[in-house]
Amino acid sequence: MEYTPEHMSDRATVLHVDLDAFYVSMELRRRPELRGLPVVVAGGLGNRGVVNTASYEARRFGVRSAMPVSQARRLCPQAVFLESDYHYYSVASKQFHAILRDFSPLVEPAGADEAYMDVAGTEQLFGAAAEVAARIKARVNAEIGITASVGVSVNKLVSKVASDAGKPNGLVVVEAGTEAAFFAPRPIRELPMVGRRTAEVLTSLGIRTIGDIARTPEAALVAKFGKHGAELRQRALGIFDAPVVAQRGDAKSISRDITFDTDEPDGDRLRAVLRSQAERIAKELSTSGKAARTVSLRLRFPPFETLSRSFTPSVAVDVADEVYAHGVALFERAWAENDRRPVRLIGLGVHNIVERARQLRLGETLEADRLQDTVEALRDRYGGASVLRANELQRNPYRHRDGDYIPPFSAPKLDPAAAPDEEVREAIDGAHPPADWP
Repeated sequence: MEYTPEHMSDRATVLHVDLDAFYVSMELRRRPELRGLPVVVAGGLGNRGVVNTASYEARRFGVRSAMPVSQARRLCPQAVFLESDYHYYSVASKQFHAILRDFSPLVEPAGADEAYMDVAGTEQLFGAAAEVAARIKARVNAEIGITASVGVSVNKLVSKVASDAGKPNGLVVVEAGTEAAFFAPRPIRELPMVGRRTAEVLTSLGIRTIGDIARTPEAALVAKFGKHGAELRQRALGIFDAPVVAQRGDAKSISRDITFDTDEPDGDRLRAVLRSQAERIAKELSTSGKAARTVSLRLRFPPFETLSRSFTPSVAVDVADEVYAHGVALFERAWAENDRRPVRLIGLGVHNIVERARQLRLGETLEADRLQDTVEALRDRYGGASVLRANELQRNPYRHRDGDYIPPFSAPKLDPAAAPDEEVREAIDGAHPPADWP
């Protein structure tokens, strides 16, 4: 079910619920002796591994998610480094989302450890939104053994900032009509949509707080950032119309995208990211027995210039090679049309999803299907990074883990004999298309 803006309440009924330092919290649950120490959970403990989550004690030393383990060790050599255990986290993630659905049918997952929900109309059952938030926090603590932070407001944007402001283990309620006042003193980087490059431009203009953005004439922001300048000012005032969308039934689209930390100029790396996205999209199509009639590409150039392209082939696609072939063709044309400028965001999606009913074309064999089935079986058994395309391994420093892409990547060393089925770690698949995907 989707609420359009005219259906949206002027009361604070939208919650953003976020598990605090999820991976670390799960590790501390089974290793309580580490509480109070700097702890880092990483995907790989070698120098090429990447930090997934750091405890708040480690963050004081500058350790952050997506940071190379080698850098984290330099910043905080006394930290305890632990290998990520995705199967263990996945069980808790499913518990978490089930708890939220007990309070409202309008739950929009935003990852393994966070979600938006709208509790309008549930007051007779569970009380006001703040009461619901408190009850959710209590259940997460009692049933999963970790803490959550919750933001409550009239929309998803403000609730997200509020939950971040309350971390760890906080509950922040922003009453209707106070959004701009709540935002005003906060640093510009706390406003979603303001990345590092945008922050540098704003700072050069003397703009340091969200309130400064709100006080800047819209015309000045449009002159600097184009049409997105108007959106930037609207968000700084706490105005955001995107509704909470419950994900029910069969997906109408599947997509993956990545926003790079620094604008990416390398065509080979961009193609490698598309290959990774195609592999994961094809996996989800296969799992659900579906195919897609349309393939779409999304590119964003700095600062906010975004374009979308799509193609509908004569035959529905369902294997990675087909998704990638159409996606990369769209990319080559769109990138050339834009002078091959560095890319801030790249995304691949499939739409118009139908039941899979594949018919061989003239001269085609089942080898591609068999290959994909074999690759998927290996990934299911030994993890998503166990089998890679050559260009993924050689040129792509960005890998998908828990719904996000993180740099850099090194393939794991597998020892099947030492990994019985019940101990195989599987990456959590944060398969949620972005809310603004066309």
